[in-house]
Amino acid sequence: MTSQKANDTGWKFDNSYARLPNLLFSSTRPTSVREPELIILNMSLAASLGLEAQALQSKEGVDVLAGNRIPEGASPLAQAYAGHQFGHFTMLGDGRAILLGEQITPQGERFDIQLKGSGRTPYSRGGDGRAALGPMLREYIISEAMHALGIPTTRSLAVVTTGESVIRETDLPGAILTRVASSHLRVGTFQYVANWGTVEDLRTLADYAVQRHYPQAADADNPYLALLQEVIKRQAELIAKWQLVGFIHGVMNTDNMTISGETIDYGPCAFMDAYDPATVFSSIDTQGRYAYGNQPYIAAWNLARLAEALLPLIHGEEERALTLAQDEIARFRHLYTGAWLSGMRAKLGIFQEGEEDEALIGDLLTLMHEAGADYTNTFRAFALDRPEDAPLHGTAEFAQWLERWQARLDGQKESKADALHLMRQNNPAVIPRNHRVEEALESAVMEGDFRVMERLLTVLEEPYAYSPEQEEYCTLPSPSNRPYRTYCGT
Repeated sequence: MTSQKANDTGWKFDNSYARLPNLLFSSTRPTSVREPELIILNMSLAASLGLEAQALQSKEGVDVLAGNRIPEGASPLAQAYAGHQFGHFTMLGDGRAILLGEQITPQGERFDIQLKGSGRTPYSRGGDGRAALGPMLREYIISEAMHALGIPTTRSLAVVTTGESVIRETDLPGAILTRVASSHLRVGTFQYVANWGTVEDLRTLADYAVQRHYPQAADADNPYLALLQEVIKRQAELIAKWQLVGFIHGVMNTDNMTISGETIDYGPCAFMDAYDPATVFSSIDTQGRYAYGNQPYIAAWNLARLAEALLPLIHGEEERALTLAQDEIARFRHLYTGAWLSGMRAKLGIFQEGEEDEALIGDLLTLMHEAGADYTNTFRAFALDRPEDAPLHGTAEFAQWLERWQARLDGQKESKADALHLMRQNNPAVIPRNHRVEEALESAVMEGDFRVMERLLTVLEEPYAYSPEQEEYCTLPSPSNRPYRTYCGT
């Protein structure tokens, strides 16, 4: 395995995580692959990172994205963390991902550059450390769609195939995703150190998180309580954004909740079609723990686990620390509800708070649930000023609701044009429909044809454009007796 000069491509690493206590990681290198081939490169993201797209597409550049070359200044490592997986606590760590290092952009921002599917690590737990092409392309599509929707997320720089097969139920083409994140610090990282490290290790990690993500917390009377407050606020806002577009994460374990407030791990995720709070897509979520309607509650549960880990830092007296932490966790529901209600008002063209808004929103959702109405297309019809196109049009109950909604809009000082503009800004015309994603993945993996995926990505780049080109991507899948299922791809 050779090294590549940083200046060739624009790599500029400063690896602060590698300077943390050794408990938190294991230095390890990616496993070389036979015949790497670049499948897709995120040109705009590369430019924002200060990287030369042409150099990334060269043989040497692709070798870096495949793990065959280590860029100058990189410090490859696998991160250690723990997590509650479906409620059960276990030791984890990067079992198939390696952090190359932290890229410093021309604007001075810091981003993790991680190779996912790059081979075994000390945390692989018997796994092969590899990834199949389908799940890596799925993460690319969904993470970039989430970014375009304005939802904080890890992003995808590239996908390369390895020229090797991975064995799951069948032989599948292997691939490596280059993931970009503000950091990969997780609730599970704190759980790991709280269980297997010292209080000083925990303090070092907390200080690092404050410095990297919430520097304002350092000046608070209680910096570690302030850190908890900031993470709670970010997560409340994030989960509200998920709910507002009908996104279902599918595997909200504590190792998949970031300290930065970014969405991470696009395994068995999907977008809801017909509105139903009980919607579950993940094949492994047999009890519905991570159903759409449960996501806010699970987020609060996960944050309580972060609070538990931070207790020794929050206050020297355990009872006092517990009281302070519980008070903050209790605020999550208020913060989430406020963010969600604000977002729902915007989706309905409502500018200011009104006493009747919560009932108006709740009654609409009830009607949608009873009718099995498509979530995205219902709000899209409102934004197009065509409520008659809403999937639940034609009932007396909906007609009565429309009268109430129209009266609410008429009572605003803002014009109807203003309301429609607000709705178009907050209701995507297109989302990565599950059948469209599957269509793209099947074409790519089974036929080696990436054009379907490329067209889909182009449409998803501007989800609020309401362009004619998006019309065909708003259609629903054909009726099927088989429920849609997603898989984690590990």
